[in-house]
Amino acid sequence: MIGFEENEVSKNANGGTEITKRLVAKFVPEKLANEFQIIPSRVREINEEKIRIYWQHDLAEDPEVKHLSDQNSFNRFHKLVFSSNWQLQEFNTRLGIPLTDSISVIETPIEPMEFKPKSKDVVNLIYFSTPQRGLELLIPSFNALSEKYDNIHLHVFSSFKIYGWDDADKSFEPLYQQVRDHPKMTYHGYAEQSVLRQHLQEAHILAYPNIWTETSCRVLMESMSAGLMCVHPNYGALPDTSGGLTSMYQFDQDPNKHANVFTNYLEHAINVVNEDNAQNYLRFVKAYADTRFNISKISSQWENMLNILLEKYPTVESRKIPSNMFVYRT
Repeated sequence: MIGFEENEVSKNANGGTEITKRLVAKFVPEKLANEFQIIPSRVREINEEKIRIYWQHDLAEDPEVKHLSDQNSFNRFHKLVFSSNWQLQEFNTRLGIPLTDSISVIETPIEPMEFKPKSKDVVNLIYFSTPQRGLELLIPSFNALSEKYDNIHLHVFSSFKIYGWDDADKSFEPLYQQVRDHPKMTYHGYAEQSVLRQHLQEAHILAYPNIWTETSCRVLMESMSAGLMCVHPNYGALPDTSGGLTSMYQFDQDPNKHANVFTNYLEHAINVVNEDNAQNYLRFVKAYADTRFNISKISSQWENMLNILLEKYPTVESRKIPSNMFVYRT
């Protein structure tokens, strides 16, 4: 993949960062991308012959980005790209990243989904993220609701296999087994994007009691595009991503309180999701997501930024780190 780097973590992974990177790379002309070293998240080697873009997907407190608090490290890059405005503000507050023209926010893109009418006979709920992001809260909440409602079913797509970390699933195996053993839950594990998209189009509700700070949220974007009612807390970048259009509730750091609030919101979603007014509103939310996060729009932003940078740094000599500047060593 010319321009868009892979590293020892990403090369075997198909998580949100990797899907996003590979999607953008498909739409940016190869000849243009070849002038750049685009580094997603983890800096390994610096190529002084390329225009260097450091594309942020991690949290500001992640050890991999701590070096940016050093001005010498920051100066190695011609541009820093952030995935959300919330993430940028976190880097500014925690690491002192200056707010200058060397910064850009380019949001995560998706390929919009075809809207398909939902079943009236069963309300399908879906969770499709790694297990540590809230699955432990979701299962007891759904279990309680399943005793009250006969027409609901939860589909769980969750596994660290998405990152190639099969061993990491072992500690969550008891949680997965609870899903397998429940007649109204189905455990799918890891699935290819094409399979997941099909299930999203058949689902009614994203059940996402998230407890993991997101810098941007592809799960939420794709769910909005698929016409789902999205139930989640106002945590991390989720409010930024949602545009305030989802079924969003106040996050509580107490797991029991969080689960109780989530259960109440989820029950409300189950009761109203098939009503005409709700479906009309969800079509509006879909149109919003499809417009805001559309890959055609986002790839154009990338291409425009790359062309501007290429005009500014047209030669190998213009791209090199000045010899009188201390070269940061990782």
